[in-house]
Parts: sequence; structure tokens; C-alpha cells
Amino acid sequence: MKQLMQLCVLVVFLLAGSQLFAQDALGKWKTIDDNTGEAKSIVEIYEKDGKYYGKVVELFRGPDEEQDPVCEECTGSRKGQKIIGMNIVTDMKFSKDVYSGGEIMDPENGKQYTCKFWLEDEKTLKVRGYIAFLYRTQTWHRAD
Repeated sequence: MKQLMQLCVLVVFLLAGSQLFAQDALGKWKTIDDNTGEAKSIVEIYEKDGKYYGKVVELFRGPDEEQDPVCEECTGSRKGQKIIGMNIVTDMKFSKDVYSGGEIMDPENGKQYTCKFWLEDEKTLKVRGYIAFLYRTQTWHRAD
């Protein structure tokens, strides 16, 4: 009987641990350019007041490009803001291994998309942006 109790406790801890792992998208992620396959930026996913956000913390740019550009294509309060430090993922909620309900913004064109993302494994984040029923999925890699 004692061994059965120990086994039950072990199973509960393993399930709880796997659930904690499943929701751990927090941290820094390397974004990849869809066209060139090269790293574009580092985005840090963080939690604030029960919602999840992603801000640009680093850009990978060529030597002839502005190293700390502003978002000229953005609208509203983001127009003219520095891209480094800007929240491009906003108001995401976590439920059943998926973050959803928020938006993602592309600072290159200023467009906003409905968003969801999920961990494929501990080092791979799938990020999907939607316009109506059309979507595009990017793969981000853990940078930590």
C-alpha cells in the first residue's frame, strides 16, 4: 500500500512538472526572416498581470543599416517609436498549452495580426499570425 501511495505521488509530480514545462514560453527567442532564413531579432516573452507580451530586445542588421531604427510604418502610439524595446506581441493569454487572444505586429510594415503561439519543444516556439482565415506560421528558436 505504501508503494502504491509513493507511486501516485510520483505520478502527480511528473504530471505537474510536465504541465509547468508546457507553458514555459517565457524568455528570449530568436526570430528568423521568412525569405532569407537568417536571424532578424531577439524577442523577449514576459508575463505581466496574467497576460503575455513580447518585446524586441535586439535587432540583427547589416553594417549599412540603421542599428536602432524607428517604426515609420507603425500606426497610433507606435508610430516613430524605436523598434528595440517595442512590444510587438500583446495581450496573450495561456490556456491548454497555447497562448492566444492577443496580437502580433510586424514592425517592417506596421501591420497587426491576431496571434497564437505554442512550444513545439523546449527550444522551438511556433508563432502564427492571422488575417481572417489566412495565416502564416514562423519558427522562433530559444536564445537563452
